[in-house]
Amino acid sequence: MSIAQSSPAGARPEALAEARWALTRLESPAGRAPFPADLTPAYGVFYQGWTNWLRGGVLSLQPPGGRDRGELARFTEAAADLGAAFDTTLDTTGSPYLPAYHGQAWPVDSTVAVASLRLHDSLLPDRFDGTVARWLAGVRQRLDPATGLLPHRVDPVTGAPAEVARGTSQSLIHRFRPEIDAAFAWEQYLTFRDGFVAAPLRLGPAVLEYRAGTSGPADVDSGPLPLGVSLSATVVTLGAAQVHGDAALAGALASYGDFAGLPVDTPNTRRYAFGLMPIGDAFLAWSKSARPWVAAAVDPPPAGVSWTWRLPLLALLSLVAVLPWLPALVRRRPASRKPVSR
Repeated sequence: MSIAQSSPAGARPEALAEARWALTRLESPAGRAPFPADLTPAYGVFYQGWTNWLRGGVLSLQPPGGRDRGELARFTEAAADLGAAFDTTLDTTGSPYLPAYHGQAWPVDSTVAVASLRLHDSLLPDRFDGTVARWLAGVRQRLDPATGLLPHRVDPVTGAPAEVARGTSQSLIHRFRPEIDAAFAWEQYLTFRDGFVAAPLRLGPAVLEYRAGTSGPADVDSGPLPLGVSLSATVVTLGAAQVHGDAALAGALASYGDFAGLPVDTPNTRRYAFGLMPIGDAFLAWSKSARPWVAAAVDPPPAGVSWTWRLPLLALLSLVAVLPWLPALVRRRPASRKPVSR
């Protein structure tokens, strides 16, 4: 399903204008400034992968016969540069992962870039099937041995795991994996869900930064980890669940977020965390609107979340509601009579 197919026809002009606005800023000198120009591909795979995915989205919102030639040329050229960079590293070291910064590589960034190659082949004649197949083979050979998932960080030369799988990167990986290979994505998603989706204190589903039963430090990606939960990974997993057709988990995460996210409503908007963290609103909007752009519809996975997840939360809310009334109830209780002595 392309982005155009999943967008209401009346909303496409506005969506196209917004996407072009974002793309113009990404392609500007200021947008490229944080990234090293001397990497291969230029500015690194993090910048090139996300930017080219957005370029493909812009083209998807245009009719095939009416696509802007300049935008089409930039998309085709950037996809060719990414494909060549992947082919080179696969030929020389066997690694499926490209650097995002000097001496640093994260599999999630290469996953987004390869998804943009799949997007290219869904819009234009196939060109990258061989590259993607080799990339998948390299990925399978370099999984995190502790979890069986893609590692969070790898050696920038060999692609060997340098850090265990973590929720912040897994949540993004599973948003894009179905666009690349549906069967492998299904297998990996269920492994991720079994190991990382939990209900600390039995209060709603949330996503752990480290696999259940393990722990590790927080950082700038994860943010604080109350009870081991990454709030950013929890929000992004909502989108991953939607792309995988996991309506039970997506619905539970959305419902729990509407409670725990402290939303503030106006007649036309909803802001979370009392409107103090707009980046969180952006993540949530992106996740709630996530749909496959390339992947065909698949059968949903077996439900991993039961409707009963609400019961402990409802019990807690009921207790909180009753507590203020307890002193009044105690005062109104009839005094017990002392036995009369003979």
